[in-house]
Amino acid sequence: MFFKPKKKELLYEENVRVNCKAAPKEEVIRTVGQMLVDGGYVNQPYVEAMLEREKSFSTYMGNELALPHGVEAAKKDIKASGIAVMIFPEGTDWGGETAKVVVGIAGAGEEHLQILSDVAEKILDEETAERIIHGDAKTVYQILAGRE
Repeated sequence: MFFKPKKKELLYEENVRVNCKAAPKEEVIRTVGQMLVDGGYVNQPYVEAMLEREKSFSTYMGNELALPHGVEAAKKDIKASGIAVMIFPEGTDWGGETAKVVVGIAGAGEEHLQILSDVAEKILDEETAERIIHGDAKTVYQILAGRE
């Protein structure tokens, strides 16, 4: 009898960090990227690809949201689609903008754009955005994982 391996969840509560303190953008990207590595979503080189992407254009999306992700060439380093979340209630500088919600994204295959749009859609709702920025890890997890 064969057991089909359970598909990895897009987000686990342990990949949500709240009350983060402002840090340089590169450091934040390295941290959220390492969370994706530690979560088993990506191989280590993906973190550098996230930094590379940021150099070519900012992943700041407006509405205090940044969605760092790797360049196209790094797709080979994605093991499974996943996200990692860092919340900065006081904000952190993102190339002259203020980001309060930073979501590192690894999208396998064609899932990348769907993940980007799902996350952005939740943050664009002001009430939901406030709950994410001021919520505890469980609340943030439940909102972004679509569990509420």
